[in-house]
Amino acid sequence: MTGLPEPMKNFVICVFLMIAAALPAAAQDRAWVQIEAHPTLRIAEDRARAYSGVFRNVGAFQIASGWYSIALGPYDPLTAETELRRMRGEGLIPRDSFISDGADFRRQVWPVGARPETAAPQTTPAPVATPEPQDDAPAAPVMVTLPDETPAEARRSEAALDRDARAQIQTALQWEGFYSSAIDAAFGPGTRRAMADWQAAQGDEPTGILTTRQRAALLDGYQAQIDRLGMQNIEETEAGIRIDMPLGLVKFDRYEPPFVHYEARGDSGVRALLISQRGDQATLFGLYDIMQTLEIVPLNGTRERTDRDFTLTGQNDALTSYTYATLTGGMIKGFTLIWGPGENKLMTRAAQMMRKSLDSVPNVALDETLGEASADQRADMLSGLEIRKPDATHSGFFVDAAGAVLTTLTGLDRCNRITIGPELEASLTASDPALGLVVLRPARALAPIEYASFQVAVPRLKSDVAVSGFSYGEVLDLPVLTYGTLADLRGLDGEDNVQRLDLAALPGDIGGPVLDASGAVLGVLLARPEGPRQLPENVRYAADVQSITTFLTENGITPRAAQTEGALPAAVLTRRAADMTVPVSCWN
Repeated sequence: MTGLPEPMKNFVICVFLMIAAALPAAAQDRAWVQIEAHPTLRIAEDRARAYSGVFRNVGAFQIASGWYSIALGPYDPLTAETELRRMRGEGLIPRDSFISDGADFRRQVWPVGARPETAAPQTTPAPVATPEPQDDAPAAPVMVTLPDETPAEARRSEAALDRDARAQIQTALQWEGFYSSAIDAAFGPGTRRAMADWQAAQGDEPTGILTTRQRAALLDGYQAQIDRLGMQNIEETEAGIRIDMPLGLVKFDRYEPPFVHYEARGDSGVRALLISQRGDQATLFGLYDIMQTLEIVPLNGTRERTDRDFTLTGQNDALTSYTYATLTGGMIKGFTLIWGPGENKLMTRAAQMMRKSLDSVPNVALDETLGEASADQRADMLSGLEIRKPDATHSGFFVDAAGAVLTTLTGLDRCNRITIGPELEASLTASDPALGLVVLRPARALAPIEYASFQVAVPRLKSDVAVSGFSYGEVLDLPVLTYGTLADLRGLDGEDNVQRLDLAALPGDIGGPVLDASGAVLGVLLARPEGPRQLPENVRYAADVQSITTFLTENGITPRAAQTEGALPAAVLTRRAADMTVPVSCWN
């Protein structure tokens, strides 16, 4: 400033300082939403041009690294934050978009001639480009989406992704079931094939290269499911279990050893159990059998057991469940996840995450006395869980040393599954619809303690008889003896293949053996006849010995004749009846 008068020098210095002080403040009043970055000018111009069909405030800038940034703005800082959240939430911009103060911008390269440092910041959202309405017709609403890309454009935008973004895409593809290899952030043939399969499932052209729009849709869908599950790693201190739990769908309810119950959160329809008890391999195998008797483990599904763990899956029209338990350090730890129809994809992923994260705290298991007994305790429940019940149960009895069972046809011809006892499956191998008798063969060979001996002599009228049957279904482990008398050797209409009894039987007794005082079988209790004529409750029919032995012989079973012996003590008769009588259950 040589040659200027001193007052003039002071004035110039003041003006310079005022301008310098104002520059940072101006910079702080501007903000951009940076949405993409590309290594070449041509790609940046192409992408900016594509975005300009959606937004009116798009700019491309060369930045300090030599790359080219595409940004929306400028905005004031508050508006920039608001717009970033809105546009990300609506899927208009990539999820990794961020706020920039523009300090890194060197020059604006698109549109050519624009100067970012002089642009006024917007305090309201930038308008989205929409077509002008024609004449007086109302403007149709416009659905705003990310610009579509050709495979070449998609590959160029993909090249700008960092390692974390590429790994996240693989994770999302894996979650959706299209990718099964390692998450290595390398888009090799396996990842390309997964991308193509995902595109095809969405109804898009399977190019194997995801566009910006497709990447956003994939990641948004994945994140929405993760958010819904609310997976959190918890430590259940009483059970000694660390595990990832879907706490967005379930919440802690109560302890009923060996289970920790988690009930549905809201209307999610999802439940969970943590399994924790001390034990050995025998305990593990026992739990494996017990779990399969519960309503939460439907019959249809896989059953896998090793020496150290087991996996159970079950599915019916009402629910699906996944159970895993393992033996570790003298303790059994595991879980069950239960969900309703239509949730298989999401909840199968949740079960996989739970199994992968399951960890046992050493030497800690549920105290068997923990928790309070439920007011709704029933014999058909186990630790607060419903035990699966058959549709119907009546009785039958062994007729040979290989475990063949004679019973009545009642309802068995309509069963999807027949069992002897709660678990042993049996098949119907012979039947006589006219008499109503059937022979069942168990799925595996048996060696019954006792089987029937048939009375070959003509029984005495008015003699004492007893029916051995599971009067109360499978509530009791042993059959009940119901006493009565032999009222007639024929039916009321003169039928000579049945006997009439004076005996108050229950529906569960049907199919059970009718025994005389010596324990010999006189007949098989039949179901009450249907029709307009209703007999008194104590009038019952039984198939006679001649009809039974003829039926058995015709189907390859040689009936055993009873030896002559006197009346047995009540305890001995009860034991003999229990050794030959079995519950026969129908499951649908």
